[in-house]
Amino acid sequence: MAIPASISALTDELVATVAKVDKGTPRFKILKRRTEDTLRANAHVRTDQFAVANQLEGLQEKFQVLNKDDLADALRVRLTELNEHKNSCFPEILSLLLQLADRPAQLSKVDRLESIKKPQERVESLSWTELDVSGTAYCEEDIWESVDFGAGSSEDDLSSVSSDSYQGRSLPQTSIALEEDYVIPEDLFSSGEDEDLVVSIKSAQFWRNKTSTDTEQHGGKPSQVLTELQIVRETIFMLQGLPTSLFWRHHESVEVDRKYSLAHLSSETLSSLLRSFCSIGSKIDILRRYNQVPRVIPYLQTFHRGIEDRLREFDRFLSNVQAQYLSQSRTIAVSLLQLYESVLRESKLLLLLAEIVSNLRHDASDSPVRCLDLLYDSVCMTQATGDENEFKFLAQLFFSCFETYARPIRLWMEKGELEETVQGSFFIRDNRNNDLDLRTLWHGWYTLDESAWISSAPKFVQPVARKIFVAGKSMVFLRHLDVSGDDAHARKSSLTLGDVFPEDSASVYMPFSALLDSAFGRIVDENHSFTSSLLRRELDQQCGLWISLQALEHIYHCKDMSVYGPIDHKIFDLIDRGRGAWDDRYLLTELAQSAFSTLPFIDPSRVIVRSSKDPTNKAHTHSRSVKLLQAISFDYVLPWPVANIITKDAILSYQRLSTFLMQIRRAKHTIVKQRLQYSPEIYEARKNAQAYALRHNMLWFLNTLYSHMTDFVISTTTNSLRKDLSACNDVDTMVSVHQSYMSSLEDQCLLSQNLVPLYEAIISLLDLCVSFSDLQSTRYTQTKSAQKEYGQDKDQSDEEEDEDEDDEPEHDEKQTPVHETQYLQQVKTTQDQFNQLVGFLAAGLKGVGRANAQVSWEILAERLEWRKERTADHV
Repeated sequence: MAIPASISALTDELVATVAKVDKGTPRFKILKRRTEDTLRANAHVRTDQFAVANQLEGLQEKFQVLNKDDLADALRVRLTELNEHKNSCFPEILSLLLQLADRPAQLSKVDRLESIKKPQERVESLSWTELDVSGTAYCEEDIWESVDFGAGSSEDDLSSVSSDSYQGRSLPQTSIALEEDYVIPEDLFSSGEDEDLVVSIKSAQFWRNKTSTDTEQHGGKPSQVLTELQIVRETIFMLQGLPTSLFWRHHESVEVDRKYSLAHLSSETLSSLLRSFCSIGSKIDILRRYNQVPRVIPYLQTFHRGIEDRLREFDRFLSNVQAQYLSQSRTIAVSLLQLYESVLRESKLLLLLAEIVSNLRHDASDSPVRCLDLLYDSVCMTQATGDENEFKFLAQLFFSCFETYARPIRLWMEKGELEETVQGSFFIRDNRNNDLDLRTLWHGWYTLDESAWISSAPKFVQPVARKIFVAGKSMVFLRHLDVSGDDAHARKSSLTLGDVFPEDSASVYMPFSALLDSAFGRIVDENHSFTSSLLRRELDQQCGLWISLQALEHIYHCKDMSVYGPIDHKIFDLIDRGRGAWDDRYLLTELAQSAFSTLPFIDPSRVIVRSSKDPTNKAHTHSRSVKLLQAISFDYVLPWPVANIITKDAILSYQRLSTFLMQIRRAKHTIVKQRLQYSPEIYEARKNAQAYALRHNMLWFLNTLYSHMTDFVISTTTNSLRKDLSACNDVDTMVSVHQSYMSSLEDQCLLSQNLVPLYEAIISLLDLCVSFSDLQSTRYTQTKSAQKEYGQDKDQSDEEEDEDEDDEPEHDEKQTPVHETQYLQQVKTTQDQFNQLVGFLAAGLKGVGRANAQVSWEILAERLEWRKERTADHV
């Protein structure tokens, strides 16, 4: 179903607004196609109320079957109540609720309905105003005075009364007025804290001391003396990325606050040591900042996780060190130098990662695979420097990232599918859009993005990227041929460090780059050779590649003239008779299909003759030039698998060659058809000899040219094509071989662009042959008319006369009377032009033959000159 133009425009705006992509990008086209497919699939009518009712009845029955009658009764009661209030929207609402329901038979409970009740009416509480409207209650003067419960009774009476009957009473509290100036002594309060502990904690919080009392011996600058334990703890906090007082962060670096000092160490030495810690901390901060940004590219997420794991191990190390200093179970020596050595040892891997991230941040190329290239370079460098631990860590991280990066490559090589999420960051582009013509599958559906080669493929993938591309396209090809090779061959596509760098072999002494290229190349070669050989076998056995090549030879190369002869005769006869419908494509198609139906390897229904609609070709329709044959072309519709090998451009080359051969046959047809009549009473023997010689030279030239093109050029080149195609390993090689074959044919047959002058010289020679034939026809017609006028044709039989008249072409309007002198002059002029053009052609062939080392051109030139030498010898 086609999308209306208005909806299509709204779809464009919707995709551009939501996805924030440009309308000219491939991703925009993909999103638009998926949106339109969704719109087509969801073009529903209104909800069927009867279907909804059936679903609700089925749900009630399901409740009853599952022994949940309470749910069935509750649903039935509510549906009955709902039917009392009719509304047209109820079916849609009930359908929505049914679609949103999540396993109602298992999860629904009647108890939950109790919580859905109507809100109860709020009962307002009574107020004092409502109880005492007049306001006179509790207004006696003595109501708020203290009650003396001891008056008029003794303690004995009270005790006896209380023993007889127990009633709870509230004992009155005597209010004692405190003196306003009374101050409670502080020694009466106890904090419950260890005063010595509080003092030690306050003394440890050195950052609270705003003023310094000590003065540094050198320079007299104010400073605060810290203990080595305090500096160690501050250093650990800084390395953990926490804010500290001893260190402060400025932009992307860590600086030391010089107002702090160590009693037993000089300021210069302490500053140098702390700056070393700052250098390590600033590089680790690079990693911490890098990990704060979420990543979209999958392999960068793996790299992100690898950095997180290493940072977690480093933080665990720092926590263990700090726990040792905090432990009171044993005594440990506090040493800033020992901490530096331990931190330097544990942070080596982080410093390597920080260098990679730093280079990645300052790289201007913005390549999505730049991180993988930097990681690859670091692995090669650490192996070259002999750092085994660093090499193994970076190699493991590299293969983890590469395994994630290679997931689209494996999917492409194994199934011929591209993930939409990798579009733009992968070196293979999907150009299908809405064009799914199988004849363009190999060349048009997918392309290798060579324009962004460096930015879309890592350096170690680039040497085999073309094989990866071909292997995936072969799988796409096989999938459309309904051929699957997954079960027939188990192919290895994953790569690990153990596969590339086994420790128990001599390969540990080889460079990592060479081992990776070899291992990855083997995997790609295995997939490439398997898919290519399978596709090659299908093309040979099931798709009819060789049969199609044989059909093209007979249709375009005129391999069997017994089949092509009737077609030539019909076309040439219509042209000679001056019929305007000589290029009728329906007539010629029927004629060609009838002629080629005798060959078993040609499907006649695939043969089509097309007539050009180009007005420049139509201008030659009523002329005698061989150029008018360019108005028609033979087309053979190939099966789509073969059409991917023999492309449309190759078919155009076939058609140009076929037209050129037909033009040569056309010129020869006019010469052979026209018979020169000899009469000693009218012509002198010398004059007839000149015309016969010119006719003979023209026939020799045409035969030499045609036999050279067919017997030497086409035959030998086609045999080479068959041998080369048999040795091809994949479809790309087959396409390249066939393109080279067609290019070689065009060059040797003088049809290429750089040989246009020589081609035009041949066309001029062919037109000269047709012109000479017309001259002879005109002269012969005048001779016959003169013979009839003077009665010199009495000795000829009627049958011979009729035969001669049938051979005359019907183009009297093109003929003009030719006098004897004019005839001789035209014959001489034609011969001079013929010799001049043949000489130019021979010289040109020798020149380009020496320049391009083309043997066929030199052979043709020598044959043309050989005829010239023979003619000179006879003269």
